[in-house]
Amino acid sequence: MSTTSQPEAAAPASKVRPAGRWYATVWRWHFYAGLVVAPFLLILAVTGAIYLFNTELNDAIYPDLMFVDSSGPAMPASHWVASAEQAFPGGRVTRINMPPGVGRSAMLFVTPAQGMPRRVFVDPATAAVLGSFVYERTLVGIADTVHGSLMLGWVGDAIVELAACWAAILIVTGLYLWWPRRRGRAGVWYPRLAARGRRFWRDVHATTGLYVAALILFLVFTGLPWAGIWGGQLFTPAVDALGLGYSGARTPPASVALAPQTTAAERGRGIPWALENVAPPNSSGGHAHHGGRASHDASALAAPDIGVDRVRQIITEQGLAQDYWLMLPAGAAGVYKAQTYPDRPQGQRTLFIDRYSGAVLGDITFGDYGVAGKAIELGVALHMGNYFGLANQLVMLTTCIAIVLLVVSGFVMWWRRRPAGKLGAPPRRAQLRMRYLGAIVITMAVLFPLAGASLLCVLIADRLWQTLRPA
Repeated sequence: MSTTSQPEAAAPASKVRPAGRWYATVWRWHFYAGLVVAPFLLILAVTGAIYLFNTELNDAIYPDLMFVDSSGPAMPASHWVASAEQAFPGGRVTRINMPPGVGRSAMLFVTPAQGMPRRVFVDPATAAVLGSFVYERTLVGIADTVHGSLMLGWVGDAIVELAACWAAILIVTGLYLWWPRRRGRAGVWYPRLAARGRRFWRDVHATTGLYVAALILFLVFTGLPWAGIWGGQLFTPAVDALGLGYSGARTPPASVALAPQTTAAERGRGIPWALENVAPPNSSGGHAHHGGRASHDASALAAPDIGVDRVRQIITEQGLAQDYWLMLPAGAAGVYKAQTYPDRPQGQRTLFIDRYSGAVLGDITFGDYGVAGKAIELGVALHMGNYFGLANQLVMLTTCIAIVLLVVSGFVMWWRRRPAGKLGAPPRRAQLRMRYLGAIVITMAVLFPLAGASLLCVLIADRLWQTLRPA
């Protein structure tokens, strides 16, 4: 977001003022970071913009799956499960998303005997299967997967986290470069539209970055808690240790044994961040609800499963909203898990129901989350464009478009100013003292471990290049 043109010539290191030395160094870092990170920011902006309208896009692309014409009362959910599993012999339904409204289909998650998991759509009134798709092969699914991991698993997750961290650094360094050092508003607070060439693109780059800087930083920091290293290895353990994620105000009774952790199929987007690491209780076969310890032998688990229809009655009795998600038990000791995930997280609620006795083993609401859990959930709702409806979507879409404009204008500026056949990086004015570099690296390592490690690698490589290259 620099608004200052490149110096004509580099002054001797001994004559460079500290302010000039800082400016040159910040500009150089801003340039290299932007050059490397810009392609990933472009991908994140485009995929994020697509996912903002995931419901609208799926409705438009798959209307025959999302909507139903039949009327009348819904059939028991067990009929939906039977139809979905009959459509995929040997498959198993693991989750049911209840119809979100009148005229909408129910969505069942099916793990087939072979192939990738499918989402099967069923008419609630007739239990007829409308069709299915593999989520990861849909437009929204591709955008979701690419946005989170570039379709590269944990490696892609690390790359996305690194890009997000450096995006924050780009914003901070860009604001430093933008800071007015001359009088006048043109080119500082608004672009000079009559300008031509690189000056026009520089003004567009600087003013765009200025007005969306806070929103980009918001997107970065509300997305990082889901990142594998920053969120999974740093932030989440610290928050859990302080009891700020899930407060445990309504933890299951001590007599109820806990499963190792939430299943992989239940983690990810759509599961409240505060509950990601909360272990669900085990079903006990009806022997642990009278003060006794849960038993795990075969006789204790011989009681019949109460089934999804009885579970739905229990959920209704508990006053849960109609458009909830129902996760079916996994394994003999698994539980039914009913969850609401509305646009506004204050309405989130999760019930754990014993598959044999129907006892409610856990009831967790938004009010039970810790301070950090509540803040993250509110941030995620805004990040995904849910909280304020269309207005929220449009604000986040504007931010995504602004990121694309920043990337394009930055590339054009670089392309126009670079000498033919050369990289055209900003010149090195003078080397910062080691104590300053050390402080910067340590600060970044504390705030963004992955970015700090990458900066250290870059500094070592740069020093080796300066030492080994011909004079």
